[in-house]
Amino acid sequence: MVFRPCIDLHEGKVKQLVGGTLGASTEVLRTNFVSEKSSAEYAALYRRDGLRGGHVILLGPGNEEAARAALAAYPGGLQVGGGVNSDNAVAWLEAGASHVIVTSWVFQAGRVDFERLAQLEQRVGKERLVLDLSCRRRGDDYWVVTDRWQTFTDVAVNPATLERLSRSCAEFLVHAVDVEGLCRGVDAELVEKLSAWSPIASTYAGGAKSLADLELVSELGRGRVDLTIGSALDIFGGSGVRYDDVVAFNRRNNSAV
Repeated sequence: MVFRPCIDLHEGKVKQLVGGTLGASTEVLRTNFVSEKSSAEYAALYRRDGLRGGHVILLGPGNEEAARAALAAYPGGLQVGGGVNSDNAVAWLEAGASHVIVTSWVFQAGRVDFERLAQLEQRVGKERLVLDLSCRRRGDDYWVVTDRWQTFTDVAVNPATLERLSRSCAEFLVHAVDVEGLCRGVDAELVEKLSAWSPIASTYAGGAKSLADLELVSELGRGRVDLTIGSALDIFGGSGVRYDDVVAFNRRNNSAV
């Protein structure tokens, strides 16, 4: 289990947003942090410290240039998602992405479009495809949400879903949207379910507030679920987690393998 870095892009800038407000009006959208540093500077930092498998997420239009700059600064070290489809996926890989992350494009009318998924898998290969199963809780279950996390699908995060989709991708990326950006702690139940149910690697994001959350996810995820920390991290204006500490955490874990 390791920490995975992130670069969230909104309006061409590196930002940290409250996930549940994404896609809302400018009056409702809540922004935790806007960086003065470029996407390439963050990518170069991650490259220097050997942090691999992080994700660059384009939150809406106007972010392509910043995303390409990040990939150029760390070729092969970052995944990219946001607006990925069968027409542009190969171009993102050629721009330096290690993997492409896809969500909304493979969900049509609230369901997985397996023809589209197969088309994308054929274009880029299973080993370079990550499915974003970011979800919100409704009742007793977690349901995949699309369209900037505003639209519920009919796809529940459960053993059958994860087993079926794992045949077409290398990893899952799962934002717990209800706690994303709030720095109130991770959704422990979701982490446990990902660990128990997913046959492939998963990265969880949402709510992490302290270094203890890395240890918690490591324990609950039984080493099978990686963690992304955003708003709590000091390089994103947070006070709960020092970047140097997560780098040290990864080095300890890698040396123990």
